[in-house]
Amino acid sequence: MIAESEGGIRIAVKVTVRARRSEIVGPVADAGGRTALAVRLAARPVDGAANAALIALVAAELGVPKSAVAIGSGEKSRRKAVHVTGITAGAATARLERRAG
Repeated sequence: MIAESEGGIRIAVKVTVRARRSEIVGPVADAGGRTALAVRLAARPVDGAANAALIALVAAELGVPKSAVAIGSGEKSRRKAVHVTGITAGAATARLERRAG
């Protein structure tokens, strides 16, 4: 789900849009056994609003600036790879477990 990558970390994310509120739910496994971070977003998937909301939420939860968060792949998909600089995988895991748990 969270892996070290060049210059930061990569987080596998599964997004649900049009939720009641934006929140990080926690780890979820798909039928293929892949684990991703489940995220609910209140934003609609129109004109990049959901992607912007995802970036803002991840940045806030990890305590990094929005400029440190980018969607590496899956911009038009529910499954995304989010790249974050300025934090280690261990620190990110600890912060996300504390918030989602």
